[in-house]
Amino acid sequence: MAAEPQISQVPSAPWGGLGLPPLAGRILEYLVGHPETAPAQAAAAVGTSTAAAARALRLLESELLAVRVSGRGARWSASPPRPALGTLLARRREELASLETHAERLHEVHISVTNHRFASDQFEILDTEERVTARYAHLLRAARHEVLHLVMPPYVAAVDGVPDRLAVQAAAIRAGVRFRSVYDSDTLTDEVSLDTARRGVEIGGDVRLSSGLPMKLVLFDGTTAIMPLRRDDAAAGSLLVHSPTLLHVLGALFESLWEHGVPWGQEARPVPPAPAADTPNPRAREVLRLLSLGMKQETIARTLGVSRRTVQKDVSDIGAALGARNHFQIALLAQERGWLTPGR
Repeated sequence: MAAEPQISQVPSAPWGGLGLPPLAGRILEYLVGHPETAPAQAAAAVGTSTAAAARALRLLESELLAVRVSGRGARWSASPPRPALGTLLARRREELASLETHAERLHEVHISVTNHRFASDQFEILDTEERVTARYAHLLRAARHEVLHLVMPPYVAAVDGVPDRLAVQAAAIRAGVRFRSVYDSDTLTDEVSLDTARRGVEIGGDVRLSSGLPMKLVLFDGTTAIMPLRRDDAAAGSLLVHSPTLLHVLGALFESLWEHGVPWGQEARPVPPAPAADTPNPRAREVLRLLSLGMKQETIARTLGVSRRTVQKDVSDIGAALGARNHFQIALLAQERGWLTPGR
């Protein structure tokens, strides 16, 4: 007796790409292993009604993917899959090529009417908050490898959109996209920014802190970037960059700032004091590193989730240990001793 065909071992295809409804695709898969199948039999196999199965079989017949078998009653068999699907695939390729050409023409029209100041294959201007937000959301969902952020005020996107953006970011991280962000230390004086940074770390993003960032920037997969037209005026609009040369420069700028940034993540949670030693305990070391960025003690306390008095005590203890009288001397002497280097 012949073995039952194991069609279930073949991964299910994305039939929508061929213009076939999922039900028709499932029935086709069943027909391949079960010649001369009646609509009721196909319906039972895929879990649908006989009427729905009959409609799907007629659709498969119209696409030359199935044939009605002569004889008593209506029975169906699959056409040989390779030539039958090959013909359908060839037709879809032609349609997609035509759509691609049409998309290019539409893009040319879009460029010609949306912005006469400065728009080309290399750059686009997004001159309203709504356009910036919409394009950012689209690029965020389309990212496949890595998204890089330089974060600093003023902000363009609405605060109430943060949860949605974080949800999209979390989904992308689960799909394997890496998110790296460098926050300007002054940004963390704002509660929303601090909370956003913390939640970004919680969902798997990598965050570092720096001071005096030169600009805001988002870089998507190294192929597209959004940057402000004016550093201090979010309302002036943003520049969407496609130029490979400028993208390379922006990527190098980010990597330089990332390399010199202070890692921040698990360290942002309260760290218990360690026993006395010749070097600061882990929490005091974090206080020292954030102090070296020029952050105020109140901001450091909020960033690390400790009280301001705790930060003041750590700074006082470090100063006493170094024999330093002010923050500048603390940073200078701590650098000489290697206390500002993570994982000494």
